[in-house]
Amino acid sequence: MIRASGPAWTLRPRRTRKEFSLALFVDDSPRLSSPPSSPRRRRAGWLALLTSLLAALALTLLPSPYVVQQPGPVYDTLGPGAEGEDLVEIRGATTYETEGSLDMLTVSVYGNRDDRPNWIEVAGAWVDPQRAIVPVESIYPSGTTTDEIDEQNLVEMSNSQQTAVAVALTELGYDFESRVLVGAVSEGAPADGVLQEGDEVTAVDGQAVATESELRAAIEARAPGDDISLTVVRDGATSDQLVTAADAGGRTVIGIAPAVQYTFPLQVDITLDGVGGPSAGMMFTLAIIDKLTEGPLTGGEDIAGTGTISADGTVGRIGGIRQKLFAAEREGVEWFLAPEGNCAEVVGHVPDGLEVFPVGTLDEALEVTQTIAEDGDVSELARCEAG
Repeated sequence: MIRASGPAWTLRPRRTRKEFSLALFVDDSPRLSSPPSSPRRRRAGWLALLTSLLAALALTLLPSPYVVQQPGPVYDTLGPGAEGEDLVEIRGATTYETEGSLDMLTVSVYGNRDDRPNWIEVAGAWVDPQRAIVPVESIYPSGTTTDEIDEQNLVEMSNSQQTAVAVALTELGYDFESRVLVGAVSEGAPADGVLQEGDEVTAVDGQAVATESELRAAIEARAPGDDISLTVVRDGATSDQLVTAADAGGRTVIGIAPAVQYTFPLQVDITLDGVGGPSAGMMFTLAIIDKLTEGPLTGGEDIAGTGTISADGTVGRIGGIRQKLFAAEREGVEWFLAPEGNCAEVVGHVPDGLEVFPVGTLDEALEVTQTIAEDGDVSELARCEAG
């Protein structure tokens, strides 16, 4: 629930005539009258006022080099999506009734490279603990367009959903196959004109890659300026393509957004429009396990959380953790699963009434969730600590 609060007004008692008289005649000593202000002094005053007005106007109109992060919408992965159907829908296998909620959290970004907030808006965000001011470069790196970053975020969301299905099915003992693909190529990037969307990447410098994380790790292990050989399958033909790596904010990149294509023994559809990024992976994984497992995983409790998920079940850190804590508090959730890699940002910033548990793997997330569901001793569970 969002509470709206207005200004607190303090009423002062009305001064009586007697009080006014006393105030007027307390000091009856003679006073020297002030000389009338000179035209030069008046002009200086008007000039100072005009300067202040122009400065305020400039702060209002001039864009800042920042964007503002703030709590975004919350989605129950066990509940309905935008169209009224289940947000996570499973076909081809027996599913079970769930209880409670497994909330995935989002962060809204106000501003982009083409439309940045002005300095007045930045100042307003500075004094609001629920919002954060970050350099526009950290969200929209130089050399990229807003549309390219939005597209990349959507690819990452799609990847995270597929990885979540893969991790959940692996946890439940299913077998399946996977392929690593080029999901998108950034215009003007090193891979532009060398790789194509839909290419299957089977190896990097002769080392086989079977997952998106393995492909990223193989590229980031090289230095900017290195020539990287990628073994690619395109239209049934295999070839080695050479790409010269570049630097992007201290990371080695070639300008592609990897994607993974799995062949699952059942169909899992996740309907979530307009939300990008990989940070919902862990919560999608828990929701799929809950729906494919008899008995409610949450025990009827409302649990929120965030964190990427890797093919090996590792829960990764995310951005905007503090805004997500406030989003969970806004929904009245008591329990929160946070990536242990975000602990330094969590300590000292947990809203009242929220219990935060750091997790580094899917197994740890399941342990915390089951302890909550069974009304177990949560005091024995790990907590984020300073330092």
